Amino acid sequence: ISVDQVAAMHLGHATRFPSITLGSNTQESQSYNSNGVMLPADYRPSRLFAKLFLAGSPEEQRRQRQRLAEGRSILDAVGDQTKALNRRVSGGDRKQLDEYFAAIRTAEKELAASDAWLDRPKPEVNVEIPKDIAESSELHGRIRELMNLIPLILQTDSSRVVTVMIQDHHVVPNIAGVQAGHHPLSHHGQDPAKIAQLKIIESGILSTFSDFLTQLGQRSAQGARLLDHTAVLFGSNLGNANAHDPSNLPIILAGGGFKHGRYIAQKAGTPLCNLYVTMLNKMGIETKSFAQSTGELTW
Repeated sequence: ISVDQVAAMHLGHATRFPSITLGSNTQESQSYNSNGVMLPADYRPSRLFAKLFLAGSPEEQRRQRQRLAEGRSILDAVGDQTKALNRRVSGGDRKQLDEYFAAIRTAEKELAASDAWLDRPKPEVNVEIPKDIAESSELHGRIRELMNLIPLILQTDSSRVVTVMIQDHHVVPNIAGVQAGHHPLSHHGQDPAKIAQLKIIESGILSTFSDFLTQLGQRSAQGARLLDHTAVLFGSNLGNANAHDPSNLPIILAGGGFKHGRYIAQKAGTPLCNLYVTMLNKMGIETKSFAQSTGELTW
């Protein structure tokens, strides 16, 4: 399970969507549920906006209710079969079936909670529906359109857990001074020309992230700032992509009531998961460990 889904399971349907998973180019994501299944990412801002803020026609609502009802009927049938199997299998197999049955009960609760949200009106926002950028070469623009939606998601309390995966777009980005794809440039072989192009791409990504933090840092009419109670984690899974080295990761943590404004070099070998434990505990999700963590991260 990924850390965002640990938080989503704890928060449940306190919001319309326990979590929202976004991707810059495809449905590939970094979000995995407790069964190890990848959750598909939304990569079209217009479709996400409609899901969040547009009521939909009566016919669309009817179809959604029908889908939920069909999901429950399938789970009922599988549940009956599981009970029958339990009476005929060994102790080890029964343990696995019990885990499977627990997953079914969780899914049933999720469906019931989703059904309840259908009767509640979606929040109204005074912004234009975002347009999808069709060209995958518009790397920075596609990332910006997704990040622009996150403050709206948080302001309307549509979800409290949001992830964005910046993906390989498999094309040369439409950026002045860049002549190769993002991923190939990350395997630069210490070539200064390739490193210079990589800096152009990633400086633009960081500029977009900076604009996103600026939006979160703006005060509302009541004087509050989303950034004060929203922890934002940004970074890479590789410290040196050229060598596929997952150590010395470049990680930025912003907001969330933490003490900021410093660069901190953690001791070699400190797992990133220690930071996840710290963030979960800060959210009020009592956590002693996550994955290969060795405790909380302190600074």
